[in-house]
Amino acid sequence: MKRISTLVGLFLALTGTAAAEIKAETVDYRSGETTLKGYLAVDDSQAGKRPGILVVHEWWGLNDYARNRARMLAKLGYTALAVDMYGDGKTASHPDTAGQFASEVSKNLPLAKARFLAALDLLKQQPTVDPERIAAIGYCFGGGVVLAMARAGIDLRGVVSFHGTLATNNPAQPGKVKAKVLVLNGAADSFVPPEQVAAFKKEMEAAGATYRLVNYPGAKHSFTNPDADAYGRKFNLPLAYNADADRQSWLEMQSFFREIFR
Repeated sequence: MKRISTLVGLFLALTGTAAAEIKAETVDYRSGETTLKGYLAVDDSQAGKRPGILVVHEWWGLNDYARNRARMLAKLGYTALAVDMYGDGKTASHPDTAGQFASEVSKNLPLAKARFLAALDLLKQQPTVDPERIAAIGYCFGGGVVLAMARAGIDLRGVVSFHGTLATNNPAQPGKVKAKVLVLNGAADSFVPPEQVAAFKKEMEAAGATYRLVNYPGAKHSFTNPDADAYGRKFNLPLAYNADADRQSWLEMQSFFREIFR
């Protein structure tokens, strides 16, 4: 029995199942006069510095969904910081409030940039993070944020937008985009019509950006969020979870990270 236990323990250690010890906590930081409440997740059992990933929430705010994605990234071996773009950890439970919060940030690029950079600075200071290897991912509103940061020339290895808006009032200028860009889009997302996709591609190509856009057939807005169906029914919104697109887009992100961090 002892030998079997030892072998099982060895197998789990080799596969990483037993070794993973995810430490996650709320962390306060500041941008100007605003207190921001992020969520930091890291595998404490892993030694040494590793890439850091910023996670920008949906328009609902930094809720359990964004926190879960940060923990999932930590399990993959990254240090992840879920960003608070609204301040004071505010979240919304109704689309009207969510839209108001999102609009206040989206329409104020200096504010969005300052809050994003505050989180970036915090992530770079973590003892488990290699400050030269940082990327950002975002969902819906957050996807728009990380694309805005890439357009603004923020020095990141890469950004990944999951079902994020592609339209902008501040298009990328030639030679300014430093980050590699991956857009994971639902082909049936009524919030991102085909003409918006076409305009985004034209913008990226004119800017000389390194980008890739993947469309998932039949996937609607918020396709990675298991709560999307409930939100859609409750508020009569064209949202829907798509398990296949969720799985495929997460794998696509992992492949992208292997490429940009190698």
